[in-house]
Order: sequence, then C-alpha cells, then structure tokens
Amino acid sequence: MRDSPRDSLDPSRFPGSWRAFHHLRQSQQVAIVWQRLHIYTAAIRTATLAQIWQQKRIIQIAAIHAADKARQLRLAGQLVAVSGQVAAKQPLKPFLSSVAQPSTDHLASSNHPASMAAQSRPRYEYIDKFLNKPGPTTDPDFVAGAPTIASLEASKVLVIGAGGLGCEILKNLAMSGFRDIHVIDMDTIDVSNLNRQFLFRKDDVGRSKAEVAAATVMSRCKDVKITPFYGKIQDKDEDYYMQFKIIICGLDSIEARRWINATLVSMVDMENPESLKPLVDGGTEGFKGQARVILPTLTSCIECQLDMHAPRATVPLCTLATIPRQPEHCIEWAKIIAWEEHRKDTVLDTDDPEHITWLYNKSLSRAKEFNIPGVTYQLTQGVVKNIIPAIASTNAIVAAACCNEAFKIATSCNPYLNNYMMYTGDDSIYTYTFEHEQKPDCPVCGNLAKTITVNPIHTLQQFIESLGERPEAQLKKPTLRTESTSLYFQSPQSLEEQTRPNLSKKLSELISDGEEIGVSDPAFTIDFKFKLIFQA
Repeated sequence: MRDSPRDSLDPSRFPGSWRAFHHLRQSQQVAIVWQRLHIYTAAIRTATLAQIWQQKRIIQIAAIHAADKARQLRLAGQLVAVSGQVAAKQPLKPFLSSVAQPSTDHLASSNHPASMAAQSRPRYEYIDKFLNKPGPTTDPDFVAGAPTIASLEASKVLVIGAGGLGCEILKNLAMSGFRDIHVIDMDTIDVSNLNRQFLFRKDDVGRSKAEVAAATVMSRCKDVKITPFYGKIQDKDEDYYMQFKIIICGLDSIEARRWINATLVSMVDMENPESLKPLVDGGTEGFKGQARVILPTLTSCIECQLDMHAPRATVPLCTLATIPRQPEHCIEWAKIIAWEEHRKDTVLDTDDPEHITWLYNKSLSRAKEFNIPGVTYQLTQGVVKNIIPAIASTNAIVAAACCNEAFKIATSCNPYLNNYMMYTGDDSIYTYTFEHEQKPDCPVCGNLAKTITVNPIHTLQQFIESLGERPEAQLKKPTLRTESTSLYFQSPQSLEEQTRPNLSKKLSELISDGEEIGVSDPAFTIDFKFKLIFQA
C-alpha cells in the first residue's frame, strides 16, 4: 500500500531530514511573499517615476522661455569677457552651446506641428536616442526631446568642398538630422574621382561637384535640402557666411583653409554673439588625417597651427641635373629640364596621356642611367600632377569625426573636441587628441608680431623666397613694407619697377635689428606682422 501524502510527511519516517525540509518549506513561503511584494513595489515605483518625468517635462518646457532669454544675456557678458586674448583661459562650452542653438520657444508645445513631427522620425531612430534624454556629460543647457531636435533641423550648415571628404560629410550630415545644408566647390568631376567620391557616376564627368553631390544626396534623403554653389569661396562676402551656424571644411588646399579662417576671425563682433561661427576642419593625406574644432578668436585657429602643415620639400635643380637619388628626381628632371630641351614649343598638359607617356619614358631612361629603380607610369603621373594618394577609408573616418563634432556643437548632447584629433592608419590604427594652444603672435587671431630670425647679409630677394618655405609663413607673393618705407611691391607694375632695386640689397641696408615689417599677400585678406631679429 502506497503512503498517503500526509504519511509521507511523517517526521518519524525521516528523523534526520525533517528539520531541513521544514526550513525549506518556510523559505519557499517567504520567497513567494517577497516576490509579490517586489511586484507591488515595482508597480508603485513605475507609476511614481511616470509622474515625476511628466512633471519634469512640464518644468523643462516651461523653463525654455526663461532659459533662452537668460542665455542671450549670458552670451553678451561672456563675449565681452573674452576680448583681449583672455578667452582661451575661460570655459567655452556654455558659450558655444548657446551660439549654436537657435531659439526654439515656439516649438516647446507638444502640439506644435514641428514638435509632433520630431517625435516620429523612423530614419533617425538611433540619433534620437542621444537627443531624447540627457547623459552624464551633456551640456547644462541641453533640453532633451523636441526642442533640441527642432534646433538641429533648423541649423544651417555650410560644407566647403565636395570631393572625397566632402561627399562623406554631406552624406553623414543628411543622415544625422541636419536638414538645411549648403555646399560650395569650384571643381568639376573628373573620371579619376569615381573610385572614391561615391556620389558621382561616369555620366557626371565634367559637371559641377557641388551640384551633382547635392542632387544625389537629396534623391536619397527626401527631407533634406542641400543648396549648391559652383564657384570659389572667395566669391562670397561676409553676409553669405554670416547666415550659417556651423561651417565644415573638407578642403585639399592650405591656402583656402587660411582664407576662410581669416574671414571667420574678422567676422567676429564682440557685440553680436551670432557673429561667431564654429569651424570644423578635416583633412586627409594618404593614410593620415586630422579633424579639429576652431572657435574664431577664442581658440587656436588654422594660422596658429600652420607650422604643423610644412610646405612640401623642394629639390635643388643641381641635384636633378647631376646626381638624382630617387625616382621622383628623375621624373622632375624630365618635367623641368628634358621637356624644356626637347619640346619647349609645346605647353605641357598634365591631363594629356601622350605628354605623361613621353615624360615617363624619359624618366625611365634617366633612372636606368643612374641605376634607380621605382619609376612607373602611375608615379610619373602623381609627381607631375602633384597627386597625393587618396584613401577612401581615411576620408570616411575623418568625415565621421567632423560630422560628429558638428552634431555635438549643434545639439550640446556631448562635449565637443578640444581641439585637435590626428589619425594615422598606415602601419596600424592610431588616434591622438590634444589641445593646440592659441598663439599670441598669430597674425590672424593674435595681437603681437611674429619673431623671425634672419641673416642680415641675405638680400631682400632671398628673404622673400624664404617666406614661401618657412612653415610659419608660407607666403608666395608677399608685398613688404615698414612704417617708414616700402620695401617691395608685387603689383601694380609701376610700384614693382620702383621697388625692384631693393631686391638686391642686404637686409641690414633696408631695416634695423628688431624692426617690424608688414607683409601682405593677394591670397589672404589680412596683413602679417613680422619682427626681424638679426643672427649674431
């Protein structure tokens, strides 16, 4: 006969284990009670949190009106305080977050059409995770939700350059929630661009890069408006650049970077906070690249960092003619010397395959004569056209960094870069960030003359040539003058002829030790000041 349930619990049958079983039974009952209590507590907590968040949301919306007014008052005080080169020592984040974000008082109500649209954005689902709630490092002025999303969409951004870097930047901005984008580029599409500038196709060869890139992105992102301009950045005045909240550079020219940098610095008005336009600059060269954030007059500018972009080394003509040591020397010899000897009546066209082939054959013969390996048709084309190999992955990485900084500036969802990031991917992937200090003797954002050590027995002609080679100057057509006299004028022709005799004179005959000179260059909108110190 089988034991009944009650008999099975008879302690006499399990003298050694009854106590353990009793404790187990009690533990199970206690666990059930705690489980039920946890469920009830969680329900109460959820309801309480919902009420708290609802109240917090109401408080945030109600505070937008007062916060925006207070922000404007704070901006005026901060902008005045940063005058006189003191700004670099002050915290800049509260200032920048207010400059970058337009007022969104009229969007605070959840019933506003723009606010309702911002709450339903399937394309930007992952972006909105950063915008719909604050994080541990968000800016104090950050307001989560619809106001920040609307502010992002209203931010007008200018992209300078629509090449390898610019294509990536335009795509990233459109996919990051920016809806009002302008792009400017003076180039047309070449067949050599198609391997990495993915917004272009073979049928687009010969057309404007800016116009084709804008049309391609808008065809994929219907809610984004991109306004192209086919021309030079110098064709636009300050009123044009004043309309933008952020400017992003994807340029391949140091001269163009220096021009836009000087223009943005000159636009800053201490009485108008909106005149400060954050500049995000990106650049690549092969497997190397950098991204930097520049706040004109407040942080280190491009001119402060000019010595980090040293001009390309030049090879003496005597080396090319007598003792070449590298394949590049043989190619330069064919371009400069051989072409002049054999085809001086023909203008060299670097885009003509016949011309490149002729230079390649001459370079190859020269290299064989001196037992120098490595001369190829591709290398010949690169040296003749001064082509730096472009790597698509480097463009993508640097463009992502630039757009990430623009997104953080526009929304204040995270601290922006302060202020330089370098990347290299040749041997391995390596990045490094640091703060580049503002220089008080910067000719653009500083107020002191830059000191240059010179040899007093050098002629003025030699000094002018050195200005094009010095990393801190890089001036190609300088005009020089002192407070009392004109040293040399590049133009007009009458002044050039009048000051030409000074070119053969020694510096010690024209200026004194420690004297300051003013230098201007037609490529820039500013004048440079240098203090010349004679070598002992």
